[in-house]
Amino acid sequence: MSVLNKSAHELASMLASKEISSVELTKAQLDNIDKLNPKLNSYLIVTHELALAHAREVDELRAKGEKLSALAGVPIAVKDNLTTIGIETTAGSKILKGWVPPYNATVVEKVLAHRMPILGKTNLDEFAMGSSTENSAYGPSLNPWDLARTPGGSGGGSSSAVASMQAPLALGSDTGGSIRFPAAVTGTVGVKPTYGAVSRYGLIALGSSLDQVGPVTRNVMDAAMLHDAIAGHDQMDATSLPESLGSMTEAAKNDSVKGLKIGIIKELTGEGFQAGVSERFQEALDLLVAAGAEIVEVSCPSFQYAIAAYYLIQPAEASSNLARFDSVRFGLRVMPEGAATVEKVMAATREEGFGAEVKRRIILGTYALSSGYYDAYYGSAQKVRTLIQADLAKAFEKADVLVSPTAPTTAFLLGEKQEDPLAMYLNDIATIPANLAGIPGMSLPVGLASEDNLPVGAQFLAPARQDARLYKVGAVLEKLLENKWSKSMLDFAPKLEVN
Repeated sequence: MSVLNKSAHELASMLASKEISSVELTKAQLDNIDKLNPKLNSYLIVTHELALAHAREVDELRAKGEKLSALAGVPIAVKDNLTTIGIETTAGSKILKGWVPPYNATVVEKVLAHRMPILGKTNLDEFAMGSSTENSAYGPSLNPWDLARTPGGSGGGSSSAVASMQAPLALGSDTGGSIRFPAAVTGTVGVKPTYGAVSRYGLIALGSSLDQVGPVTRNVMDAAMLHDAIAGHDQMDATSLPESLGSMTEAAKNDSVKGLKIGIIKELTGEGFQAGVSERFQEALDLLVAAGAEIVEVSCPSFQYAIAAYYLIQPAEASSNLARFDSVRFGLRVMPEGAATVEKVMAATREEGFGAEVKRRIILGTYALSSGYYDAYYGSAQKVRTLIQADLAKAFEKADVLVSPTAPTTAFLLGEKQEDPLAMYLNDIATIPANLAGIPGMSLPVGLASEDNLPVGAQFLAPARQDARLYKVGAVLEKLLENKWSKSMLDFAPKLEVN
């Protein structure tokens, strides 16, 4: 088995023992990217020279006996809505093509402080608006399990890269499920931390009250280590939590769920979920019960309004956040015919620079915030958000963690839902409530659906600031599923010639 198949924590051990150098590892990753990215479009930008320069620095420091972090030398991919000094950052949009930020996002600074070589910037739906990466101005990423299908969105580039062994680790952002849904349909692990646990400074904002940066990995321990590396208070982010939430790496060493109460969310099971998804989900629950967990049913009746509330709140915040792209300060500038007033230049630039989905959400959000409609739409959506938070609080009185399928189906075909925005939005039915409530969520692969042999994800939710619970239950379930799931991954890997 090549280094490409190994987990990040295994690679970290190999680097620490000098079994392999960071240069060797990074070069192997870059070679695989050069081979596969033309097929998968996982990366928008590959930073060959920068990644190898970072790797050489790590090797030199290690040779000198310097004390390094656990993940030092392990390469990572970064979603292209996180700002990076000296590296173009487009957020998947034409309006930012060619823009090179003058500052790093805090999570990027943390990655660099941990001496992790950055392999490149991954593809995404434009400004993270979408569930399939089909809204990227630079073409969709493809799912390595089936190149005719989506790797999810908006972070499909990160999930595609990690699933196809083009990176052992990646950073994503989750506004309504953009880490967890891609994880579910690519057989990876994706975590949305508690809102404020990871800095949003330098994340190109979509919905400021919803966005959260988190890890994309191939197993629970890798996610825990990356989570620990990027978490922590940041004075540059006014929403950053002041306190530490503890070690996720220690939580991921848990080996027992005996006595743990797991709540099945009544509204997120049954009708509307693909049969193969429900089968794998139930098998995972049965394994947890056999290991000593207790299953209880909980009800969150306000969840039926979650999508409607989200698609008022998020476009309203997006409308405000995207007002900065005005052709004056940075990014694309299109000169109209005739007299070029600021207003006309702005209109021409936004017409040319924004895609259809971005325009749709700006219009919807502006309407929801307009005089005479604010209370009826945006105000009402915020009331629903409060109801969802209350329902989740009641559910957590009965259960330690909540569980549901991450998505109602496996990966859908590219083009299948692109002409029907409402059908696309329904993919987020299970993931949106966590963002509205600000609680942490994890998607964990639980096997392959019987109908199409594609990955299925189970989602775990925990109360705010209790992210460690996700890693405790995730680590145990991953171990219980290990034989079956690892075989699936090894059967899959040779299709991309990475073994």
